Amino acid sequence: MEYSKYGLLFLVFFALTVFGGCTDDVATEEIISEKEIAEGEVLQSGLASWYGPGFHGRLTSSRDRYDQYEMTAAHRTLPFNTIVEVVNTKNDKSVEVRINDRGPYARNRIIDLSKAAAEEIGMLDSGLAEVELVLVEAGGTIPEDLNRATYTIQIGEYNRLDPAERFVESVGDGVRIEHRIPQGSERIVYMIYYGNYNSLSAAREDLENLRERGIDGLVRQVD
Repeated sequence: MEYSKYGLLFLVFFALTVFGGCTDDVATEEIISEKEIAEGEVLQSGLASWYGPGFHGRLTSSRDRYDQYEMTAAHRTLPFNTIVEVVNTKNDKSVEVRINDRGPYARNRIIDLSKAAAEEIGMLDSGLAEVELVLVEAGGTIPEDLNRATYTIQIGEYNRLDPAERFVESVGDGVRIEHRIPQGSERIVYMIYYGNYNSLSAAREDLENLRERGIDGLVRQVD
């Protein structure tokens, strides 16, 4: 079939209009859905942390009850029920964990282990360890970029754990406490976060819903 010069120009314009009109969120989801990773492949390398007593018995993002004695972990983007082997690169100890929660929200950390899993690889006392994540079994589509920008909503900050936990209880599901030690200080600050999002618009929508309940906050990008 032959096209005139003007016909070809129209087709180019049509293609740009249709495909160029996709939002960033849609384009990102299309890229994410195409990623294929083989079992046994190293997914990610970076810093691991762990969380324990303050969260024991609470609902995770997957609606499981968090049990600090089970081999589970929180990850920002891996599908729930994905199994990964976490290898401590300092001592070569490893443990297999199931992803059932979202996080960590602390800068530069890639996974948050249960207390039992952290103990298994010898990082309980140090609190942090350099690790590799090796895919054992995918629980769904593996994201194209495990480090892509994600978002959360910061809704509180406390100097003591008791009032922080009472506030979390009043908000309900989807809330998480992260502890921080500000630079130049030795005092722990308890940060309260709500949700984990792959798009800024979704986070802002939930923030508006929270404000309707009388809970204010701000959207933060998770680095």
